[in-house]
Amino acid sequence: MEHFSTARLTAERLHEDHLADLVALHLDAEVSRYIGGVRPAERTKTYLDANMAHWDQHGFGLWTLRTKDGAFAGRAGIRHILVDDIDEIEIAYAFKRELWGQGLASEIATALTDIGLLHHQLPSLIGIVFAGNGASRRVLEKSNYLLERSTVRHGEDVVIYRIRR
Repeated sequence: MEHFSTARLTAERLHEDHLADLVALHLDAEVSRYIGGVRPAERTKTYLDANMAHWDQHGFGLWTLRTKDGAFAGRAGIRHILVDDIDEIEIAYAFKRELWGQGLASEIATALTDIGLLHHQLPSLIGIVFAGNGASRRVLEKSNYLLERSTVRHGEDVVIYRIRR
């Protein structure tokens, strides 16, 4: 599923033409606060390459998101991730700051969950959230993810939410 739409967003499989939009997103300190910190362009290029390879290997990955008028909104996806030495599949999303607080994260979390559990028939999905990120915790809770546990990731306290098929 290289493209999909929600009520207010369109999603397109990540590709090289999206680099400039991703660089701008990752350079915003507020946006990047909970997704690993500000990334210079070179790190975002490496990130883009790794996520395009994920698509080739697994048949799913990250999409770039656009509003219905075509403006870049952010990125979101489903991807394999190693958590405490266990291969998990997470949903992930990041939006431009001016789009926060409009319910877009909940909209995309619901779509990603349906794609992962129904379309790809994955047994479960997780959401990894910095312990202090109340907004993302609420998004997952509204999407019927259940708090599973706490752990430390890259030196930060995080919580793991899970939903099962």
